[in-house]
Amino acid sequence: MHFCKIFSIFASAMKKIVFAIIGLMLLVACGQSYEETKRQNRQQRREAIRKDSAALKVAVMPTLDCLPMYVAEYYQLFDTLNGGVRLKHFMAQIDCDTAMERNRVEGTVTDLVRALRMTKRGIPLRYVAATNTYWQLITNRHSRVHQLKQLDDKMIAMARFSVTDMLSDLIVDSLKLREEHVFRVQINDLSVRMQMLQNNEMDALFFPEPWATKARMGKNIVVFDTRKPDMQMGVIAFRDKEMRRPERHKQLELFVKAYNAACDSINKYGFRHYRDLIVKNCGVEAAVVDSLPKDIKYQHAIGPRQKDIERAQNWLSKK
Repeated sequence: MHFCKIFSIFASAMKKIVFAIIGLMLLVACGQSYEETKRQNRQQRREAIRKDSAALKVAVMPTLDCLPMYVAEYYQLFDTLNGGVRLKHFMAQIDCDTAMERNRVEGTVTDLVRALRMTKRGIPLRYVAATNTYWQLITNRHSRVHQLKQLDDKMIAMARFSVTDMLSDLIVDSLKLREEHVFRVQINDLSVRMQMLQNNEMDALFFPEPWATKARMGKNIVVFDTRKPDMQMGVIAFRDKEMRRPERHKQLELFVKAYNAACDSINKYGFRHYRDLIVKNCGVEAAVVDSLPKDIKYQHAIGPRQKDIERAQNWLSKK
């Protein structure tokens, strides 16, 4: 009986030891698994950073001038062996500028006013392509503004130090309005501008496509269009210093090749063929895409006209 009691105590102690060993083994295994997971995550982050650094990064907006790049990305026309191209999406041009200034991207879709100002701020740019962008000043249908001369004592949504800022000056000067009587409100985000139009919070707003078409579909009124004075102010620009590096120069050549092929495809098949792509990247409804002007065409990557550069330079020199 005494022996049985001793054996029972021994067996119980052994069981506890076995459980303790198993628990320790599980703890060590979990610890190794946790450390291994951390190590793998670090490796994945380093690899992601390496790939992002190697890629040619371009800041884009939800606008129709970026469509060739969306098409090239969709059809995988951008070269991958040499790092490829990565599109970085922004809703406001000021955010694209910030990304350029902080070396987060090598290129951006912008306008000549912003591009020249960026150069003045110490970032020389290389103009790769003039875009087909045009800007329309559209008035709220409830504001009773049907002509430019009726903008006196009205609010205009625009962006500082951009082509819309320059256009605001042009309109005020040409009509000899008192500058302090035309209130310029800085609204950088295009979707916010559209909401303000729909909520009747702004009298007039500058829009590029496809946002201009969406505004027109709401029976709002176009009082100015940059195509009438033959202004072509849109541009795709890259950081010049970065493009002087042999590997970046090669990437840029491949970018231009893909861009040109995408332009040809859009011109051939039209916007409806790329309806889903525009809806996804521009954030507008399919009905807007179907209502886009049919005469919009895309040209191959050719630099901006000198007269447009001079327009922007002259305006900036007065600021």
